[in-house]
Amino acid sequence: MIGLFDRLARPLLRALDPEDAHALSLQALRYAPLMRSVSDDRRLSVRAFGLNFPNPIGIAAGYDKGADVPDALLRLGFGFVEVGTITPRPQAGNPRPRLFRLDADGGVINRLGFNSPGADVVLARLTARGTNGGIVGINVGANRDTIDRGSDYVRLIEMFAPVASYFTVNVSSPNTPGLRDLQQARALDDLLARVIAARERASLKARAVPVLLKIAPDLRLSELDDVVAVARRRRVDGMIVGHTTTSRPADLRDPKAKQAGGLSGKPLFRLATRMLAETFVRAENAFPLVGVGGIDTGAAGVAKVRAGASLIQLYSGLVFRGLGLIAEIKADLLRTLDRSRGQGLSDLVGSDAAAITGELWPG
Repeated sequence: MIGLFDRLARPLLRALDPEDAHALSLQALRYAPLMRSVSDDRRLSVRAFGLNFPNPIGIAAGYDKGADVPDALLRLGFGFVEVGTITPRPQAGNPRPRLFRLDADGGVINRLGFNSPGADVVLARLTARGTNGGIVGINVGANRDTIDRGSDYVRLIEMFAPVASYFTVNVSSPNTPGLRDLQQARALDDLLARVIAARERASLKARAVPVLLKIAPDLRLSELDDVVAVARRRRVDGMIVGHTTTSRPADLRDPKAKQAGGLSGKPLFRLATRMLAETFVRAENAFPLVGVGGIDTGAAGVAKVRAGASLIQLYSGLVFRGLGLIAEIKADLLRTLDRSRGQGLSDLVGSDAAAITGELWPG
């Protein structure tokens, strides 16, 4: 059923404006009669942040911004779903057009700008899930006109603690003016201190929800030193590496590559994977990492794990490869374990990280 759904939907979606295609795909998932996928091989299971993931493949924030279809996405075979970015108050984001497919490069540029239905709407949807189960993380951000942006993160942590499997603190989107300034050491330290304190207060009424930090791949290594040091000092539960990039590789061919916004997809893979490896060696196993950026083949998924990712996330790769990419990555991970005689994914995590950090910087 999933394969048929994918084969029928993809040609139509590719013919539409990217944002219209995105909206239609959400509508299709809302009403498609999808059965739960078969159980995963136990070797694909991952224990991270105190959570048990049936497999390491998640869908990244940005697809299901309003928590419209988390259960449908889990039925497609994802091991976890991250919804959002959610802002406290509804906001429309930037004017259209703001989403561009780079067909010649396998990439996507977006300048959506945290378009969000707002916290109240999303909370009602997630509460209505009841006891459906599955790991559903919540990516939180600030409204663009908020003066004290830290207060927005605190508010969302307190609101969503009863329904979140984990939180992702998004300070890395390039499409909200000034947001990436929160990655600077002093500002980040203050923000994480407030977020962790809010999480601890919320845990008095519910369990302690893991907090992850999502960073940009555009940090200088000296800035990454500071970010990882702050994350370790504030005892975050994990990091996601990395968001979209504002850089443009010289070999991009699609004319739309000149559009402003964050670049994702295949052109991001080398930079994001290098930053993942650099983060892994700095974290020194203090917390697990989630690798995202440019995963469009099974081999790319394996490479992320070897670079230091305990979990990985997809989005742009699905635009070009379809839902079959999920099964392809799982199969490649299992074949890699067979060849190495590994008992589980933890045997692969970070095995290439040190070597990657010694390579020439991605151009």
